[in-house]
Amino acid sequence: MIIEHKLVIADVKLVADFRSYILYWKRRFAEQPITDFCSVIRTNSKAPLEEQDNYFLLCDVLPEDRLLREQLQQKRLREILEQQQQERCDTSFHSMCMFCDQEFTGNRSVLLNHMAREHAFNIGLPDNIVNCYEFLAVLQGKLDNLQCLYCEKVFRDKNTLKDHMRKKQHRRINAKNKEYDKFYIINYLEFGKSWEEVQSEDDRELLDNLEEDWSDWEEHPVCAVCLFCEQQADTTEKLYLHMQKSHGFDFPKIKSEHGLNFYQQVKLVNFIRREIHHCRCYNCQEKFQSKEILISHMEETKHIAFLPARSTWDQPQYYFPTYENDTLLCTLSDSEDVITEDQSEEVPVVSEDISSLKALKQSSVLNQLLCKENKSWEKF
Repeated sequence: MIIEHKLVIADVKLVADFRSYILYWKRRFAEQPITDFCSVIRTNSKAPLEEQDNYFLLCDVLPEDRLLREQLQQKRLREILEQQQQERCDTSFHSMCMFCDQEFTGNRSVLLNHMAREHAFNIGLPDNIVNCYEFLAVLQGKLDNLQCLYCEKVFRDKNTLKDHMRKKQHRRINAKNKEYDKFYIINYLEFGKSWEEVQSEDDRELLDNLEEDWSDWEEHPVCAVCLFCEQQADTTEKLYLHMQKSHGFDFPKIKSEHGLNFYQQVKLVNFIRREIHHCRCYNCQEKFQSKEILISHMEETKHIAFLPARSTWDQPQYYFPTYENDTLLCTLSDSEDVITEDQSEEVPVVSEDISSLKALKQSSVLNQLLCKENKSWEKF
């Protein structure tokens, strides 16, 4: 169109349905002169007349063009939402896991949750994804071609690719790859905006409201609370020291001896919180009339220092915090991140990281926990 008809269309990538867009303007240009709709751009204006060219710019500055683009966008959004709803309710889904030989039928969420849980490969919540079959086919094609899904390098064999993605923590997709945009519903929600722009606006809004919403953050920091009493501390070092000296519970030692990863620490903390809340000894299961009597019993019998069988507390229900915004959960780290005694330093309970503030503000502690899971990729 540029070469043959001298027609330039601005922001073509923002046109939701290019074919419908072109057919509409083809009809309109047949009804009225093109200059009624387009700005005229003259090239080589100082050259002789025969060397000059007139180009016609069609853009959304024209109200009619803007309205057309918005209508096409809304039409596409309705279609994609209908498609998403159909996939969400579909019980005939059938596909095989990309990383093991297990087959899944029923709802797509079963497969996506399996890959996130068993292979630490999380492409997002099932309800945020559309055209799931095509999405999985694209990902499977890349793996079949021995291509890393994150850095997109190609490797010589599957074992090398598997080791690379595991060691480099590349068990995720490349968010910068525009090929994936069509599979996420957020990219269809706002006219002319990608998911990155929407997310950036959310972050800017948080920053703009930070002073108003968190004006007392520095002056009144949130402290982590002891697992067994009401004692609070503003650093994990102080809190762990208190629990060790006052109750005989050495959390860093227990974490090290049992090799607890982040996820297991979360479940252990929530399990202990739940048992103490119900005034029940987590070792002998005896119930008491008050928390004070319970703690005295556990300290005297040394039940406080030993964990029950792993199967007792390593259960899915303990992913959920016993108390809302349990700050201790936000300070946990994987076993390999433990700092040696010579290198130890006080870790503040309160982080000024914006994403942490946003998560705490929205009371979404569970989302933080789920995002930090780091399981081994046992099969390819």
